Amino acid sequence: MDTTLLAVGWRCKCPRCKQGHLFKPGLTLSLHERCENCGLDFNKNDSADGPAVFLIFILGFALVPLALLVDALFRWPIWLHLAIWSPLALFVTLGMLRPLKAYIIALQYRHRPGDWQ
Repeated sequence: MDTTLLAVGWRCKCPRCKQGHLFKPGLTLSLHERCENCGLDFNKNDSADGPAVFLIFILGFALVPLALLVDALFRWPIWLHLAIWSPLALFVTLGMLRPLKAYIIALQYRHRPGDWQ
């Protein structure tokens, strides 16, 4: 796994110059049309629903067994499970969606460079 790509994804920066901002300001997944630093055209990316699908799988594999383990150990009532796990899943998903999308865009830039020309 390339740590440079992970760092670029975490910071939501341009995969070419690693300086320009990838996303428009605010809580949005909308990309700038071009990098303000190097001019890379972000309209050529094809991340689609990949980041959301990856997060669903990762959170499903992580949170469901954890919730079952907590239930087996502590016997929480169902309302407490809903009060704990639903917001946790929501916050982790919303917090990781932009960096994961940026990481997938950086992977595409690295491994499919002809598509970005």
